[in-house]
Amino acid sequence: MKIFDAHCDVLMKMFLDPSIDFYNSNKLQVNMRRVTLSGLKWQMFAIYIPEAIHPELKFNAALQMIDIFYEKVLKPFPNLKLIQCKEDAEKLKEKEIGIILSLEGCDAIYNDLVKLKTLLRLGVTSVGLTWNYGNSVADGVLEDRGGGLSIFGKRVVEVLNDRKAKCDVSHLSESGFWDVMELAEYPFASHSNCYSLCAHPRNLKDEQILALFKKNSVIGITFVKEFLRENGDITVSHIIKHIEHICSLGGEDHIGFGSDFDGTDGLISGLENAGKYDFLIEELLKFYSNEQVEKFSFRNFTRIFL
Repeated sequence: MKIFDAHCDVLMKMFLDPSIDFYNSNKLQVNMRRVTLSGLKWQMFAIYIPEAIHPELKFNAALQMIDIFYEKVLKPFPNLKLIQCKEDAEKLKEKEIGIILSLEGCDAIYNDLVKLKTLLRLGVTSVGLTWNYGNSVADGVLEDRGGGLSIFGKRVVEVLNDRKAKCDVSHLSESGFWDVMELAEYPFASHSNCYSLCAHPRNLKDEQILALFKKNSVIGITFVKEFLRENGDITVSHIIKHIEHICSLGGEDHIGFGSDFDGTDGLISGLENAGKYDFLIEELLKFYSNEQVEKFSFRNFTRIFL
């Protein structure tokens, strides 16, 4: 079955360790060999700038990750195709894999819209406004003050609307989330789970989930253990519980996958890397029809992205 994965952190790992080979490095949970084995048809690659990078160097770090993306991910593998618009997606051939470039957190642009526009011109088509903490755009989920969008942040959303770029609410403070719901034309959650099942600040409350439904949007269920269950052993059944909860709210058409591979060390047995998607699909087919599982695995996300 085809897979659309809305979040991985391969570029961060390759930025931090230039020796990593995208083809088959075991340091990567998403590598070319595993992508080929898994049935991944669309993979989003995030540009995440680690907190340890000096603020004045973060835009340069983003540019370096984009260079890694083009030179070490796309260039060596002609069957990987950058998807920036519907026309690109329509040209994708049977054995080709669509790659979407995203920005995770606007720290790299500071308060400069030219930097944002530059990243969009270089191929970014999805922008997460924050990571866990505050920046010039808004507060993240772990920022104590819990502020919403700044005046500059509202201008950022306007640019995203104008460019028809997606606005990612994962990591965003609750107040910021509601500001985005008012302003953004193309919001979604790349990698978030259900707060009612696991009360982690990175997860979405039911009213937030319902607000995304109203925008005809999608929530990428993430495989990070601490976002699936607060205590105890974590198995693939806990991913299914979060899917079940969203379905119970009427969200069958609003569920996808946002693995967070290469952004977490908390791996679920049987789903340790991108080559193991078959295991998740087999488990889902025990509870849902083939049509429903296709929606979760790729159709819902391709509807809003492609």
